[in-house]
Amino acid sequence: MTDRDKTLSRREALALLASAPIASAFACSGADAARAQRAIQGGYQPTFFTAHEYETVNLLVDILIPRDERSGSATDADTPEFMDFLMTDQPERQLAMRGGLAWLDVECLARFDTRFVDAEPSERESLLDEIAYPDRAGPELSHGVEFLNGFRNLTATGFFSSKMGVEDLQYVGNEVVPEWTGCPDEALRKLGLL
Repeated sequence: MTDRDKTLSRREALALLASAPIASAFACSGADAARAQRAIQGGYQPTFFTAHEYETVNLLVDILIPRDERSGSATDADTPEFMDFLMTDQPERQLAMRGGLAWLDVECLARFDTRFVDAEPSERESLLDEIAYPDRAGPELSHGVEFLNGFRNLTATGFFSSKMGVEDLQYVGNEVVPEWTGCPDEALRKLGLL
């Protein structure tokens, strides 16, 4: 097994998170996710985010779940619309979201003399790397860490509850299995059980 085989890509890690029940893992009920997806499909227009916040959200969700050979990006799956709907539907989340987006801009202004959306990709990446790993982040970054953890969870929920995300997961749980013959040998080998 190579080192690459031992590490998970961002998409694989988020897919693993999404395989847990949505209600417990992301504090977003399946009914909320279904309502948001219906709203998106009906031509949903953002109502919570300002234009600048929405631009930041679009950029950040695609950093977390970029387009790859398997499927489209988080924006391709309408994740920003999903998040805007949740912010409107769940006012208790609004302060943390708006504060976190502002924190990104303030931190980028202090470090790079520009807002998050206008920073160089390498600058954005360096900031996100500092807050992406809670055990490594200093206490002065605690607000950024908390924001990114919640934002990452909402991004994963939005993406993996969309049609594109379900296809990306290769979820087959809703298919009828006329006769169960046990777990396939290929799956058992992959799990190291055979």
